[in-house]
Amino acid sequence: MNAEVIAVGSELLLGQIANTNGQFISKQLASIGVNVYSHTVVGDNQERLTRAIEQSHDRSDVVILTGGLGPTKDDLTKETVASFCGRKLVYDQQALEYIETFFKRHNRTMTPNNKKQAYVIEDATVLANRHGMAPGMVVELADQKKIVLLPGPPSEMKPMFEHELMPLLLGVSDQSAITSRIMHFFGIGESQLETDLEDLIDQQTNPTIAPLAGDGEVKIRLTVKHTDQEEAIRLLDETERLISARVGSFLYGYNETTLVKESYAVLSEQGLSISSAESLTAGLFSSELASVPGASQVLKGSITAYTNEIKQVVLGVSNETLATNGAVSEECALEMARGAKRLFQTDVAIAFTGVAGPDKVGDQEAGVVKLALVLPDGEERVYALSLSGGRNAVRKRAVKYGYFYLLEELKRRNGSK
Repeated sequence: MNAEVIAVGSELLLGQIANTNGQFISKQLASIGVNVYSHTVVGDNQERLTRAIEQSHDRSDVVILTGGLGPTKDDLTKETVASFCGRKLVYDQQALEYIETFFKRHNRTMTPNNKKQAYVIEDATVLANRHGMAPGMVVELADQKKIVLLPGPPSEMKPMFEHELMPLLLGVSDQSAITSRIMHFFGIGESQLETDLEDLIDQQTNPTIAPLAGDGEVKIRLTVKHTDQEEAIRLLDETERLISARVGSFLYGYNETTLVKESYAVLSEQGLSISSAESLTAGLFSSELASVPGASQVLKGSITAYTNEIKQVVLGVSNETLATNGAVSEECALEMARGAKRLFQTDVAIAFTGVAGPDKVGDQEAGVVKLALVLPDGEERVYALSLSGGRNAVRKRAVKYGYFYLLEELKRRNGSK
């Protein structure tokens, strides 16, 4: 199934509001294996909107429009789509009653033009709006293609898409259910992951496999529809095993988790405390961990050691290490981690040093990062990274790698990997 998205509203073209609806819809469609061919933004002009609908309809199976369903004269989406389809607009009694109830509940007077929002396209499937007034619609055409109308406000559009439209797109009957699982990966790029799984993605039917990239990580959303929940889980498990056989070394968690949450959980389960010594990241690692409720159970302290003087005086990094290897070195990172572990008396310590950029420092290029871990059993690990991106992107990615390596070592130590 291929789709296109048309956002309607002159305010979008004027830059008065951002088209966040398009981003949301694309992510949701990708998660169920629907390809989005094009995004179009059209002002409140019936002629131009008609041309956009004609072009999108010619190219795609599903055309999704957002906006233009309100009560004012410049809200033209319903009228335009109805004309394109050669159908009438009719009152939807249930929508009209909901609008009237909405006004009564909020002690507001309902003006005549608000009744316009209860008009729907003849023979359309009506999508209930439980967070606003204007209902959505799905119009099925003679050529089996669909035109979908959704409200413009994100607070109305998003729940309507997830709870009303998604089951229709998936073809889920009243007896079927949608079950999803999100797999989180780190340390592998989206293009590499898709290459490694290309044949599985191409052959997907049920479950669907949808890679989703963002924030320096890659996710895969598996979605299955089935009347039997146990069979749905079996299908998800089977697909996950095929994926893990190829890229499982980069998998770190499921569903609504993050690297930070996973790290906290493993530290807590193993009864371990942690401290950090941060030059490059300047406290970002400990700040991320502190955002997790209950972080004080595992996080004992952190030192921001931005200068060589603090590295020496507070953390005990030797003059020889700084003179011979420099502050951006594996030797310095390891001594910083040892110093934090000793200073805070923790089971685990992690240290970061590097060059955030944009300029290089000495002979060290921007993006060079040295990361060290000192573990409970006395084992020590040092990692050398070369990261791309702007200054803050390098710092954030360095922290993510820190959590990923920490997870790897703690799981290995616990025998779970």
